[in-house]
Amino acid sequence: MTLNGILQIALYLVLLVLITKPLGWYMARVYQDEPVVLNRVLKPIEKLFYALCGTSESDEMNWKTYALAVLIFNGLGVVVLYILQRIQGSLPLNPQGFAGLTPPLSFNTAVSFVTNTNWQAYGGETTMSYLTQMLGLAVQNFMSAATGMAVLVALIRGLARHSVQTIGNFWVDMTRSTLYILLPMSMVLAVFLVSQGGLQNFNAYKTVNVLQPVSYTSPLDASGAAKQTTLNITQQTLPMGPVASQIAIKHLGTNGGGFFNANAAHPFESPNPLTDFVLVLAETCIAAASTYMFGKMVKDTRQGWAILAVMMTFFVILQFGAYAAESVPNPKVAALGVDAVASDTNPGGNMEGKEVRLGIARSTTMGVASTVTSTGAVNSMHDSWLPLGGLVPLFGMHLGETVLGGVGSGLYGMLAFAIVSVFVAGLMVGRTPEYLGKKIEAFEMKMVSIAILIMPCIVLLGMAIAVLANDNGTAGVANPGPHGFSEIMYAFTSAGNNNGSAFAGISVNTPFYNTALGIVMLFGRFWFAIPVLALAGGLARKKLVPAGAGTLPTHTTLFVVMLIGVVFIVGALSFIPVLALGPLVEHIKLFFSP
Repeated sequence: MTLNGILQIALYLVLLVLITKPLGWYMARVYQDEPVVLNRVLKPIEKLFYALCGTSESDEMNWKTYALAVLIFNGLGVVVLYILQRIQGSLPLNPQGFAGLTPPLSFNTAVSFVTNTNWQAYGGETTMSYLTQMLGLAVQNFMSAATGMAVLVALIRGLARHSVQTIGNFWVDMTRSTLYILLPMSMVLAVFLVSQGGLQNFNAYKTVNVLQPVSYTSPLDASGAAKQTTLNITQQTLPMGPVASQIAIKHLGTNGGGFFNANAAHPFESPNPLTDFVLVLAETCIAAASTYMFGKMVKDTRQGWAILAVMMTFFVILQFGAYAAESVPNPKVAALGVDAVASDTNPGGNMEGKEVRLGIARSTTMGVASTVTSTGAVNSMHDSWLPLGGLVPLFGMHLGETVLGGVGSGLYGMLAFAIVSVFVAGLMVGRTPEYLGKKIEAFEMKMVSIAILIMPCIVLLGMAIAVLANDNGTAGVANPGPHGFSEIMYAFTSAGNNNGSAFAGISVNTPFYNTALGIVMLFGRFWFAIPVLALAGGLARKKLVPAGAGTLPTHTTLFVVMLIGVVFIVGALSFIPVLALGPLVEHIKLFFSP
């Protein structure tokens, strides 16, 4: 670790906290239909959308109707995106002439982008036409993010209201999330990316002469036959496309899913360290600001700050933990005398799989931020991180969507743990638990339990099936042993948490993985969201209970510590055994075996 790297991470964390209040204040005004600067321009467009949907701002839904709207809307999104991929070869804006995708890959990708996972079993620049990237993937980047934000707002209303049957209107919440928050921020970020050298065009790919021609001997000829051949590389094909507009919402909506296969490590997606810094800030700002929005909407901002304190405690530990783990040189590389000794000009550490223009600190900053927020964007290859370095993003995901988490889904995940915490506290003192003036009873605990336990269940079950399925699950593992086990673990953890990043050493573009991971993504998104909406409906119907002498204050340091413990215990008890079989065993073999 270097002082420069520590200061970069510290600056990022400080700016993130500073952004939280003003952005959260603005978001609260949007969802409470209070005047904002953009009303004059966007209000007519907003009303047009309501007319097209056959609804109005005053129409309200109970939780069942709200949940049905969520499922119908996202179900249609899967169907439309699936069809678009299958027929893209016959559609315009396809200068490279890419054919339609196979049914398993189309299913996987459609589910992936609709569920805000953005898992990619394909290379973007060699697979997707410009039309599919824009009309299919980018649109779902907006819609999936707005869906998570809408579910969160419904839960907050359930906590803020009392003695009512309704929790808002899904179509209104979706429209406001998109029009007033995601779209304006994406436009600003896209213009910034273009100003820094990011791509935004519809040109065909360009073939250019390389500055430094290369010659090498290949064991195969051009047809793939075993024949030693000398190859001369004098030209390179540069991919083009409408990149910046998709990268903006990719990060702001905690989507992930790179326009290019190298993701945010590609200079056309993120041209320089400044854009990298801004993109990491973008993928965490809405999730952090949602905590202040929550406090404003329940009329007690102390509640939002308490939740943010829990999130940031985990986040800071994970950030510096990953940086420390990757600042150690790989002993196998050190034995070769390559980049092994730290000095003033060479900080040392594990640079395998990392961009030299970004370095270790910037790589681990995005690696942790993108995994805890379910963004999944990467600027380095996590498969090349050292075992303990790779363990950090894995464990961040194992804590569930709670450490900032995806836009919307992160906060409603943490609020589920907050309800568990007050329930545990109630058991300790022998009284009915309360949260924000609402009694937490059997129905609420059932819904919270389903929401919290669904992710560990589907991840561990999926891993078990893949490990046992030798011809399908383990056939694509490039690194046998503990690291190969970690690759499988990472794939199902990423899918179950709707994250989308990967240990890229595993080949997942197969019918088995495309289908299995697609199913896990669906369960991870909607078996989590629907119980949350049921919880919102149940809480909205309850009467307010005045705070008494036995009420646990949920804005104090004591509650913050208790909530940290509950989140950690659930994550640790669920996944420590499998982490021991993967990264921990690999670490021992790498550093302590002869």
